[in-house]
Amino acid sequence: MTVTDISASVMQFLLAFLVVAPLLGAVAALLPAPPGLKGKSPDQAVLRHGVTVTGTVLVAAIVLATGFDHDHPATMQATTDISWIPALDVRIHLGIDGISLPLLVLTALLTFLCALYSYSKPPAGPSPKAFVALVLVLESGTLATFAVLDLLLFFLAFEMVLIPMYFLIARWGGGQRQAAAWKFILYTLLGSVVMLLGLLLIGLKSGTFDMVALATDNGRGLTTSVQVIAVLAIGLGLAVKTPMWPLHSWLPDAHTAAPTVGSVLLAGVLLKMGTYGFVRILLPIAPDGMRTFAPYLAAFAVVGIVYGSLACLALARTGARGDLKRLIAYSSVGHMGFVLLGIATMTPTGVNGALFANIAHGLITGLLFFLVGAVKDRYGTADLDTLAGATGAALYGRAPRLGALLAFAAVASLGLPGLAGFWGEMLTLFGAYSPAEGLSRPAFRTFMAIGAFGTLLTAAYMLIVVRRVCMGERTPHPQPSPDDPAPRTADGSRPSAAAAARPAATAPQLADIRTYEAVAWTPLAALTVLAGLWPAVLLGLTDPAVQKLLAGGKS
Repeated sequence: MTVTDISASVMQFLLAFLVVAPLLGAVAALLPAPPGLKGKSPDQAVLRHGVTVTGTVLVAAIVLATGFDHDHPATMQATTDISWIPALDVRIHLGIDGISLPLLVLTALLTFLCALYSYSKPPAGPSPKAFVALVLVLESGTLATFAVLDLLLFFLAFEMVLIPMYFLIARWGGGQRQAAAWKFILYTLLGSVVMLLGLLLIGLKSGTFDMVALATDNGRGLTTSVQVIAVLAIGLGLAVKTPMWPLHSWLPDAHTAAPTVGSVLLAGVLLKMGTYGFVRILLPIAPDGMRTFAPYLAAFAVVGIVYGSLACLALARTGARGDLKRLIAYSSVGHMGFVLLGIATMTPTGVNGALFANIAHGLITGLLFFLVGAVKDRYGTADLDTLAGATGAALYGRAPRLGALLAFAAVASLGLPGLAGFWGEMLTLFGAYSPAEGLSRPAFRTFMAIGAFGTLLTAAYMLIVVRRVCMGERTPHPQPSPDDPAPRTADGSRPSAAAAARPAATAPQLADIRTYEAVAWTPLAALTVLAGLWPAVLLGLTDPAVQKLLAGGKS
């Protein structure tokens, strides 16, 4: 056995380990802790177990990324191909390329940071045993979605995350959690049923469920009508998970009700599964069907961009009683609209922009939900009017480092050049300027203009949020008239001499960023800067793989 064989075997093991280890960890989390590992309490032991398992998975993902052949990112690596159900030709087929590798590492990182955060701040709700087990099952399903190369296995992994997220919202969420959880599960399950029909149609008509073989065939074994039906069915299921306007209405409720960790994983990881399906399945396997629906997908995408931004502006205005978590959720509708617009261009530039925006959204919005959760814990509410009116100094005066980090995440989200949010939006707009052959240039340039207008709206509501939450509202003081120069109180009466001599009361300080919060949030902030300053690291992985995907498997 050569060194290359050993290396390939290790890579195969690492990828399989990534998928299986969280499942084994979930089973172990439900078992009684060994006496020597209980620590101060069984609850602490199981939370520490979650950190250990997710940390081990993250290390394995980093080693996998290090061993990945970066000179050939378009080649499927660490592949395992074992027959599972011969009668249906379903195989346990795993592999990674430059498209799936960043998503695997992002999933492992965010899940580990959530476990680390939960260890120091356990979630309020039932026993942590079930919480840790559900998070690990969720991680396994998400990693499997990005690693499998069989259509039916993709569907099973895609569905595997629904039940854990449902219980995370329903059992550990806040107000209206039951209704939000039911809305989440019903929307996604109905979309998945339609998606399964489309996947079965492709498999039965082409004679295989193997995604690599189907991508190489590039739709030549499927008639145009079959491709159109398949794209419609599969696209609906993926659009619900993305979520695309107008199938997005489950998302704001789910985010508002979910615990902090649930919101981070939902925004940072689960939404990426839908857009990944568009890139991995529909673009290479049904290109003619995608070309038919691309203008409609782009139109829905730009409507989502503007709609999400207008909804955020409505929530951010004074007196609207807008919830900050709900505002960030609506911002996700707009940001994922840019991802869908990039995919709809069917060009390497646009698709690379979509994949970059996917990763950037996971980093930035994951950080935003961590921060909003921390603000809600300190104030006891996420109501924007309450946060803005709590003190004239707001976060900058009461918890300056927390306020500064929230402002950083907000300007990263609005696409400030030099941070991760900029490149994805810019590349998708460039892709829309010159879409793939066969797509209407005037239509896509119109979509580009609307998308560019959406970036201005995004900047508007994010800056309003920073001004109100970090700086607070200015409280107008009555001005003395020339005939009555003495200052007066709010009710119009003159204060006593003693009261006038006292200094103005200052708002009590809040706890600033704690150590465990800094540990959990620093990697996301650092990667946001790194991706913004050095985008070639990510684009060097995705571009060759995208070029091959759009060329029908030809490098």
